[in-house]
Amino acid sequence: MARPASLEAALKRLASALDQLEAASGRLAHTGAEKADLQEVLAVMQDDRSRLALELDAALSRTQTLEHATDDVASRLSQAGGVLRRLLEAADDERG
Repeated sequence: MARPASLEAALKRLASALDQLEAASGRLAHTGAEKADLQEVLAVMQDDRSRLALELDAALSRTQTLEHATDDVASRLSQAGGVLRRLLEAADDERG
């Protein structure tokens, strides 16, 4: 039995619509997988950022501690230099 032309046209449109639906479904699944991958990458990057922020804070703290120690050493060396100059001057005065 032959199908009417209108039924053939409707079946072709249905097949085309199903093909398009299948293609869209495949794209959606692919996009979902890419999104999951990107979310995983983002989570790793956020963890790295947090770790690096902690390391930076620790490094800045160590730098500040070293700067204070350097200032303290410089001050003590300056004082020691002054004491040595006065001692050398006093020794020169006794000789001369």
